[in-house]
Amino acid sequence: MRIVVLVSGTGSNLQAVIDAVADGTLPVTIAAVGADRPGTGGVQRAADAGIPTFEVDFREYPERTDWNQALTEAVAAHEPDYVVSSGFMRIVDQHFLDRFPSRYLNTHPALLPSFPGAHGVRDALAYGVKVTGCTVMIADAGVDTGPILAQTAVAVLPDDTEDTLHQRIKVEERRLLIETLRNLAGGDDLFVRASRTDDVRGA
Repeated sequence: MRIVVLVSGTGSNLQAVIDAVADGTLPVTIAAVGADRPGTGGVQRAADAGIPTFEVDFREYPERTDWNQALTEAVAAHEPDYVVSSGFMRIVDQHFLDRFPSRYLNTHPALLPSFPGAHGVRDALAYGVKVTGCTVMIADAGVDTGPILAQTAVAVLPDDTEDTLHQRIKVEERRLLIETLRNLAGGDDLFVRASRTDDVRGA
């Protein structure tokens, strides 16, 4: 199974995937790692591991649609089975989603559908929940609204700050992402099961 990983930052989740591939516990090929700007730690990690990289700098495109088109073509050139958002901070458009239908994976630091958006950890703490967690999903055109593939719970401790809680969630997020990719590589059609669950919820 071939994947392309998209990053915007340091690439800590990416490194966990690279390590799992290297030690033989994750049977996938990282076909390429792409970024939305130059100089990201994630691209450097990939280059250090001998993985092809590319950059589609958001600032070089006057129109968002032009950037989305360029990103889509750059990803498609590597013929991925799945595209993985690993801390990728740009919203892709419908053109991108249509090119990789039900094949764009994203992670989120909360138990969706609770606490969607950019501040899932902060919002969970503010609400006072005792349990939060992380989610791996198929990204769609909404904000964290796509079919859920896998989730893991993380307890909120009495003295947690946003940072301490987020650090523990990140540990589980990396593990869950690798587990999900392993299941997909093994032929487990998680999307079909997720879609059926969504149908039941909407009934």
